[in-house]
Amino acid sequence: MPEVLCNAPFYYTEVEGDFVMRAKVSHDFKEVYDASSIMVMKDMDCWAKACFEYTDFGTHAVVSVVTNGVSDDANGCNLDRDTVWLQMCRVGNDFAFHYSTDGTNFYMMRYFTLPADLTMKVGLLAQSPLGDGGKRIYENLSVEKKTVKNIRSGK
Repeated sequence: MPEVLCNAPFYYTEVEGDFVMRAKVSHDFKEVYDASSIMVMKDMDCWAKACFEYTDFGTHAVVSVVTNGVSDDANGCNLDRDTVWLQMCRVGNDFAFHYSTDGTNFYMMRYFTLPADLTMKVGLLAQSPLGDGGKRIYENLSVEKKTVKNIRSGK
């Protein structure tokens, strides 16, 4: 089900309870802040996204934003590539974002808490806040309803 958030289309499904979501993402890195992202949303004031973004430093980086009334923005590591895997895990009100360069070995981007509803919107976000868009490629999308034992590692 599509929803437009400012200038970014958000394609989502509603997921009840704990889950693990993964997607292989890439894009053409045209303008600063262009990103392929995965997102979880309660409402317009409570959401989080993990992005593979063209940063204002001229790098390709994994970036996260968590909004609970107020948004923050945290740049993660820079990656010399055009494709990365993003993963999101939920256990109750605890969430974790991970990234991987091979789809097998995932590394922590961020661990956080949100006042989540039992059912949350979970999906894909394509952003280009300063540009005119571009190609966003999402592959191997999966949403698995399960509780991870160690949310920090995603296993």
